[in-house]
Amino acid sequence: MISKRAFDVEFNVNNQEFMIAGKLRPQNEAEIEGLLQEIDKAAAQVRGTFFLNVKRLAYLNSIAFRALGRLIADLAKRRFDMQFVIVTSGVLGWPTRKFSSIAQQSFNVSIAEYDKDFYPGQSFLEDGGFIPILRTQTRLTWRHERGILPKHGLRAGMEIADICCGIGDFAMLMNREFSPARLLALDHSRSSLDYARKVAAEFGMTDIEYVHGDASGIMIDDNSFDFVTCRHSLQIFDRPELIVRELFRICKPGGRVYVTNEKISQCFGEPRGESITAAYAEVADLFAHFKMDLEFGPKSRRALADAGFDDIIIDSFTVANTDGKPEEFAEMVTAWEDVFINEMCRDRGDAPERVAMIQRGLQDHMKAALHPSGYAGWPVWAASGRKPS
Repeated sequence: MISKRAFDVEFNVNNQEFMIAGKLRPQNEAEIEGLLQEIDKAAAQVRGTFFLNVKRLAYLNSIAFRALGRLIADLAKRRFDMQFVIVTSGVLGWPTRKFSSIAQQSFNVSIAEYDKDFYPGQSFLEDGGFIPILRTQTRLTWRHERGILPKHGLRAGMEIADICCGIGDFAMLMNREFSPARLLALDHSRSSLDYARKVAAEFGMTDIEYVHGDASGIMIDDNSFDFVTCRHSLQIFDRPELIVRELFRICKPGGRVYVTNEKISQCFGEPRGESITAAYAEVADLFAHFKMDLEFGPKSRRALADAGFDDIIIDSFTVANTDGKPEEFAEMVTAWEDVFINEMCRDRGDAPERVAMIQRGLQDHMKAALHPSGYAGWPVWAASGRKPS
């Protein structure tokens, strides 16, 4: 991709698609003149249908919108023999509303919403900015999980599926540690899968099957895997039971499904414990606003039981600043702060006082992690169930 300040662009000539991701906040149109020229140049190479993909455009100010609108209208007028499709996110309401006004002005411009019914928090969690969170979290939790996975039934030589694999770090760690006979990693985010493939190639891991798919409707045969994992994912879907049902279906009789989830309000730290506790209670409420349940951890046992699993094992562990380098824990909280404050609080329309309270608590959590005698923790629940024979 070509970096453009706070946004990226990519033109796929085979798909005839020009993608813009990130944030467009120019102070004047001259700042994005290069972007407009690239779109114009890309459209000149296309016949039939040109796709302008803005589904990963998290922010667009009025200056950028007016400039894009004029360009699209001009292209539609000059190329009346073509169709122009603007691909928006069905999760974020504003892109569809804004760009629909452009489509109404031209007979050959239309809007196509992308997966509007997938899950409400999609826009935050599939954005490239979430990669630092995922990488740091996996690095911190693996110190605990590598020891408890055998307790939950993972053995060398198994056929494993990692559902909602994200950027693939956990799949690579399992591949290295447990030498599976087969390892399939599935995720809905194409950008995450692209990143996972890139990193796996850099480490010489060519035996992981990366698959694009919907966790609530997996295109995999029944009874296919000995061990199925799904980490930190049930908590971000508004209907987690659909995913658990699919995990049950693809697991072999006698095999096990392993899930991890959080209870974010129980994050803690000292000194400044009260500020930290109050902030994470607000974070739980923030996620609930977007129909995500970061309190799901202790609910994992019931979710597995309701799906038909037996022999359910549940563990909880605390990722702490004393596990390794305190800076790594603080780095994770810093990544949380960026998404929670700069994206989610903004999109919810939080008052400045509420944002300041959450930010203060998160920053106190970082300070507790880095304090010479401080202690900071993040609790995680790990649960697994056996599919009856």
